[in-house]
Order: sequence, then structure tokens, then C-alpha cells
Amino acid sequence: MRRIFKNDLAREIRQWVDEGLVSTAQARDICARYGLDYDNLHDKALGYTVLVALGYFFIGLALITLIGANWNEIPREMRMGGLVALTGATQIFGLQKFRNGNEEGAARIFFLGNLFYGASIILIAQIYHLGEHMADGVFWWALGTLPFTLISPTFLLGLQTLSLALIWLFMEASSGFYPALFPLFIAGSAFVLSRGDRSPLLFLATVLATLFHIEYSLAIWWSNDGRAEFLVEHVLIAIAFCLLAWSVGQWLLQQARERGREYGEVLQQWSLHFFLIFMLIMSFAEPWEELIGAEISRLVAMMLVLLVLLVCWAAAVFLALRIDRVKQVAALIAVNVFILVVVMTDVLAEMSAAAVTLQIFTNLALIAVGVAMILSGVRTGTSRHFFLGIVVILVTAFCRYFSLIGNYVGGAILFIVFATVMLGAARYWRHHQTLANRQEESA
Repeated sequence: MRRIFKNDLAREIRQWVDEGLVSTAQARDICARYGLDYDNLHDKALGYTVLVALGYFFIGLALITLIGANWNEIPREMRMGGLVALTGATQIFGLQKFRNGNEEGAARIFFLGNLFYGASIILIAQIYHLGEHMADGVFWWALGTLPFTLISPTFLLGLQTLSLALIWLFMEASSGFYPALFPLFIAGSAFVLSRGDRSPLLFLATVLATLFHIEYSLAIWWSNDGRAEFLVEHVLIAIAFCLLAWSVGQWLLQQARERGREYGEVLQQWSLHFFLIFMLIMSFAEPWEELIGAEISRLVAMMLVLLVLLVCWAAAVFLALRIDRVKQVAALIAVNVFILVVVMTDVLAEMSAAAVTLQIFTNLALIAVGVAMILSGVRTGTSRHFFLGIVVILVTAFCRYFSLIGNYVGGAILFIVFATVMLGAARYWRHHQTLANRQEESA
């Protein structure tokens, strides 16, 4: 169940108990089914956590601004001692709260202490003129927050540590250096996700950070001069990674733990969204022209990486007992066809209007995906799939309105196809609802 629906369910359960519709024991069982704590429903509100975090954030900014305004008037020894004392006292206060059992309060104090710690690094570097490589300061800031994240594995601290690590990663990448210790922060986020708070946002950020680090590592590995250069091979690997994420999401949805099912839903949903966005991009001729004109210089290495991803995909499909293998194989075939098309750039480059032909096939594939999602939503009663399929078709029609394929006659024919799809889906929905009503009446 999605987080927004869980919050609604929590409010409804409270009302059910107050109205006597269910007992307290039944309410606890319902909450346990969806990973909610009945006795602390209000304490886990995300809005409250965000407001408190922002409050501590602005407290930190206020103190940092106040210190910075009077920085030059403070003696050097007092500056150093004051920064160390402020950071140490804040973190010790947080540890005291943690020992007393107030883990959420301790996490907020740790969050504030981490801000003071980062400000101390910046200001101490200014005192002793240690600004040769700014990314090093961000690295030590992120590394200093990691122990407190492991002590109190909460969403707030996990997101703070990963955000700092990503800033360090991008700073290193922009300077041409390789962030070799970035997997350490990925492991810290994985620890929070498995042992601490459940956070779809942190989970999605961790997956994207992992993908970027893999792509950047390959770019460094394949480079001739040691500087990262993203090539067409990285596009193909990202698409294969997206397929793997979708399959792993299917496997996680079948886990017994609510945490795994929640992460599986997030992974499946967003991998599908990214794949649809990529298909919309490729529904124009220009991206196909760029891919056809690109040269694949690391074909063997790319195939080895794709083979590893294929083995992982096969393992995920094999482990998932109730997975829809027809959809999985169809998605695998589609990805392999796309990779084969890009690999055959030399053949396609000699063909006239190859990009337009591939553009037409991509638009037809988008229509097919949209229709399949609409039918799946009607058949299973999943409104998210139904409306996502409609959005896919409408966005495709909107794009074709501004970039007509061929000529106006071709565009008009395409719009007629869209209209037929919509009316056919409506007819299918009415037929499905009629059958469902008849089954209920006969029962």
C-alpha cells in the first residue's frame, strides 16, 4: 500500500475504534498488516518530522550566521575551541537522549550536530587556509555523519548522509576524480533501509545513486585519459538496469515483510516511470539520429556488463514464484531489440529515413504499452495502471501534435488511432463491469 493511503488508513482506524466498529486488538492487527504502529500512529507523521527537521536546520543556520558575522573579531584559539565545544556538546546531548530511549529526539539532535560539524569543517578550513580541494571537506562532513546514522538509523539522518555523499560524488566527478569510497555511504543507506525507518524516498535515492556510481565507474574504466566520458553504451546499460530494477521490484512484492513489499512497489513503479519517459524521448527522430550516428567503442566490455545484468534479471525472475513471466520475457525481448538496433548503427546509417522508421515503431510501442496498462487496470481494478496508461497515450498524442510524423494526413490517422483506443478501452471497461455485476448477482 502506498504511503499516502497508509496515512489515510491510520486516520480511519482511529475513527473505527472510537465509533466501536472494531476493537483495539483488531485495529492493532490491521495496522500490523500494513506496517503501522497503532500505539504511535500520530508520532510517525511525516509532516511533523519535516517541520521539526526544518526547525533544527534554521536553528543551525542562525547560529552559523551569527558566528560568521563576528568571525574576524573572535580570537583564533576561541574560534577553534568554540566550534569543537559546540559540535561535541550537541552530539553528546543527542547520545544522552538516545541512551534514555528517545531515539527520535536523539536523531533530531544528531541532525543539528551534523550541521554544526559541517560548519566547523568549513570555518576551521578558513582559519588554517585548507581550501585546496573543497570536495575533501564535504567528504569528511559526510563521513562524520555516518556513525550517527548507524547509531540512530532514521530517515532524517540517512537522507542527510546520502545527500552529503552525493554532493561529494558530483564535486569529485566534476573535478575529474574518482570517489572510491562512495559505496561506503551506499552501504550506510542500505543499513538504514533494512534496520531503521522505512523510507521510499531514501530507497529511491539510494537506487539512483547506485546506478550513477556504476555508470561513472564504467566511464572512468573505459576512458583513455582517466576522465569520465559518457557514451552511448551507458544508455544501453541504464535501460538494462531499469529492466532489472522492475524485475527485482516484482520479487520484493512477494516478500513476507511489509518493508520489502513497500520497497518493491516503489522500485517497480519508478522503474516503469523512467522506462516510459525514455520511450517518450525516443518517440522523436532526433534521439534516434544521435544513437545511429554514435560509435560504440567498448562493445565487448558493454556486452559483459549486460550479461551480468541479464544473469541478475534471470535470478530475480527465478526467485519470484508468482511473477508474471510473460511480461518479464516480453520486456526482456523489447530491451534486447533496442540494444540490437543501437548496436547495428553501421547498417542503419546506410538506410535512408531509418530514424523516422524507428520513431514510428516507438510511437506504436507507446500506444501498445498504454493500451496494455489500461486493460490491466480495468481487469485488476488497479486505478494507478489505468490512469498511467491514459497519461501515456495522451502525452504521446500531445507530442505528436507538435511534431507530426510524416505529414498532416499521417498525424490525423494517428489521432484517429488514439480515439479508437480510448473508445475501445471505455467499451472494454463497461463490458468488464457488466460481467462483474452479473457475477455478484448470481452469487
